Amino acid sequence: MVQRQQAKWQSFLGIELSPVSHTEKIVSAVGGFLGIYCILQISIHFVGHEAATLIVASMGASAVLVFAVPHGPLSQLWPVIGGHLLSAIIGVSCYKLVPEPTVAAALAVAIAIGVMHYLRCIHPPGGATALSAVVGGPALHQMGYQFVLTPVMINVAVIVSVAIGFNYLFSWRRYPAHFKQTRHKKPVDMPTTSIGHEDLVYALSEVDSFIDVSEQDLLAIYELATGRAEAVGMHVDAMKLGSYYSNGKYGAEWSVRQIVDESGHSAGPEDRVIFKVVAGMDRRSSGVATREQFARWARHEVYRDDENWCRVDPAQAEFAG
Repeated sequence: MVQRQQAKWQSFLGIELSPVSHTEKIVSAVGGFLGIYCILQISIHFVGHEAATLIVASMGASAVLVFAVPHGPLSQLWPVIGGHLLSAIIGVSCYKLVPEPTVAAALAVAIAIGVMHYLRCIHPPGGATALSAVVGGPALHQMGYQFVLTPVMINVAVIVSVAIGFNYLFSWRRYPAHFKQTRHKKPVDMPTTSIGHEDLVYALSEVDSFIDVSEQDLLAIYELATGRAEAVGMHVDAMKLGSYYSNGKYGAEWSVRQIVDESGHSAGPEDRVIFKVVAGMDRRSSGVATREQFARWARHEVYRDDENWCRVDPAQAEFAG
């Protein structure tokens, strides 16, 4: 019951549960440092410390995207370049044409959102760039449309260049995503999927909202998941004392059990295992089941890797045995 309530709150708050390694988190942070450091130096040179703080605020948001989510649609070249430059033009224009500052600021962000939508370059930090052009103060206002070129265009060029070079250092990260190659530890026989481009277009049109994942990534995730699921299964003889097993379900129903004892009988209804629940639904509880019942419950064997539970590769498990 507690786990179900926790899952509901996580869903309501939008807490991301996708497994990301510590290495990936550290790499993202280091990339963000390099990108913003270079941008700060350039912004201070052109507009001074005070105005630079407003400009770098929008670039800081871009750094989160290009270094923490380098393969996401919102992080790609056209969204970053088009989102910032178009928004900068819109912001300067609103400041010049609309005398009321509050209206000009709100109008700049609203028009920037609409233009980015229609020109397919949605980049959330672009809204901050449009806003900065209106509320940035005298230093930015005196620049006029020069603001679009220096520092916005130069800053965009810097963060894109750093993102391309920095992400290239790591084999699993490529920027832009066009250069990305799916990383496999070993070749996987993929099933022939019946989902095509038209199916995805229809599904996305039914959602009728921007989703920050590409069509290629959706198909890749589907194929990897279905291929892995079809290739892996549990057998009653595979249950081992001390090992961990998952039921393979989602959300609040997901659970991991460890076999902590066994009856010692060779087969039949007397062959029982004692288990404890170590993660997910009913955590910290325990139970008894026949080996066949436990095998029907278990979807695959798992192991703990840092904060995540990962599936044991059957080929590696057989080799180790």
